[in-house]
Amino acid sequence: MTFAYGAKVNRTDKWASSSARRVPGSKLVAVLVAAVLAVVGGSGPAVADGGPGAGSRPPANPLAWLAFPGGVFSVDAAARTVRYRACDRDTGRVADPGMRVTARSASGQVTIGGTSYRYDIPLVGRAEGVVVLFRPHTRPDWQVGEVVTDPLPPTDPAAGRALLPLAGQLRQVVDAATANPAGVTVRDLSGRYGQQQVSVNGTLRPKAASVIKLWILVELLRRVDCGQVSLDQGVLVTAADVVGGTGQLQFEQIPQVASLHKLAEYMIEYSDNTAANVLIDQLGRFAPVNALIDSMNQRETILARKMLDTEAAARGEENYTSPDDVVSLLGAVWDARILTRASRDLMIGFMREQTLNSKIPAALPPGTPVAHKTGDLPDASHDVGYYLVPGAETAVAFLTAGPYDSGSETVRRLARTVYDYVVGP
Repeated sequence: MTFAYGAKVNRTDKWASSSARRVPGSKLVAVLVAAVLAVVGGSGPAVADGGPGAGSRPPANPLAWLAFPGGVFSVDAAARTVRYRACDRDTGRVADPGMRVTARSASGQVTIGGTSYRYDIPLVGRAEGVVVLFRPHTRPDWQVGEVVTDPLPPTDPAAGRALLPLAGQLRQVVDAATANPAGVTVRDLSGRYGQQQVSVNGTLRPKAASVIKLWILVELLRRVDCGQVSLDQGVLVTAADVVGGTGQLQFEQIPQVASLHKLAEYMIEYSDNTAANVLIDQLGRFAPVNALIDSMNQRETILARKMLDTEAAARGEENYTSPDDVVSLLGAVWDARILTRASRDLMIGFMREQTLNSKIPAALPPGTPVAHKTGDLPDASHDVGYYLVPGAETAVAFLTAGPYDSGSETVRRLARTVYDYVVGP
């Protein structure tokens, strides 16, 4: 959604989503002007509520990002940094020592490469924020959207409280898994529980294994949404690209020209390691995927090596994630905040065709609709994704460290515990 003088709204069906809500034009202009005026007057040193020395409380959540069609504006109020990442530019993580932080919002201004970014970002999820771009000789570019925090506050606190006892049941399973440190995060997507989120050890940070492939896919589809690449584009896969482990490409004729669509599909459906590595190279190696991660303030996740790169692993270069970060990504995808609805549907479609089904699907009644992605290492066993039972849609992340076999059993127990609670009577 873009606002210029006169509050003219330019909206494309491609990017219309829940992250941008319709507001009466005159009211919106007044709100935005007030926000910008506040920013202009707040260029001094960062202060809390009531100014220096006031007995103010810390921000509701120091990490927040504004979702707008085609991009995000990320704020770390604790570190006083921001990042603007959209189809046309990425500022990188930039310090704003003059950021004004109150208990409920962060506002400020930074100038990068001749463009000034003035922002007013609530630090409470589901609120509406604004960032305005000022470039020489052009009208201001207004980006308005919904703010994302992790976790998001429930849409209905009373309904959300009904999900809270699930955390106690999950804790019992986690505590019983003495051989496997485990973490689990669950977010209601249906509204039945007010989109409440619960977790046990949600910041547990095991090796990500193949779960990291979800971020690779999202960065690829984000570029498709931006019109920067086409999934029909062909990529030459050579013998030097082929690695072992899970996957289908290693058994096909090589060299071959594979479409980006095929590589993305194989990476998820077969957890294809070769496809993942080829896509990493096509995206520009690790930095763009980590920029995506950083823009959504997912602090426990990193892509640091390719699949089956044992030499990199021996050097201590490893991929990591956490249950909270996984559900943060899954929730943003589901709500069409980071991808368009078409790309969201394509991604979930790939996840529905997952062929490695010994964990979440094996724990649920036969035929239960799920879309998921596994992660398997000798010392890690994960399964994450969506329960797609109509009226009980749920995002889940089950991550474990330690021996694979016992970790997989812990994942199955956690998966069934969630199902029985959110789907059962």
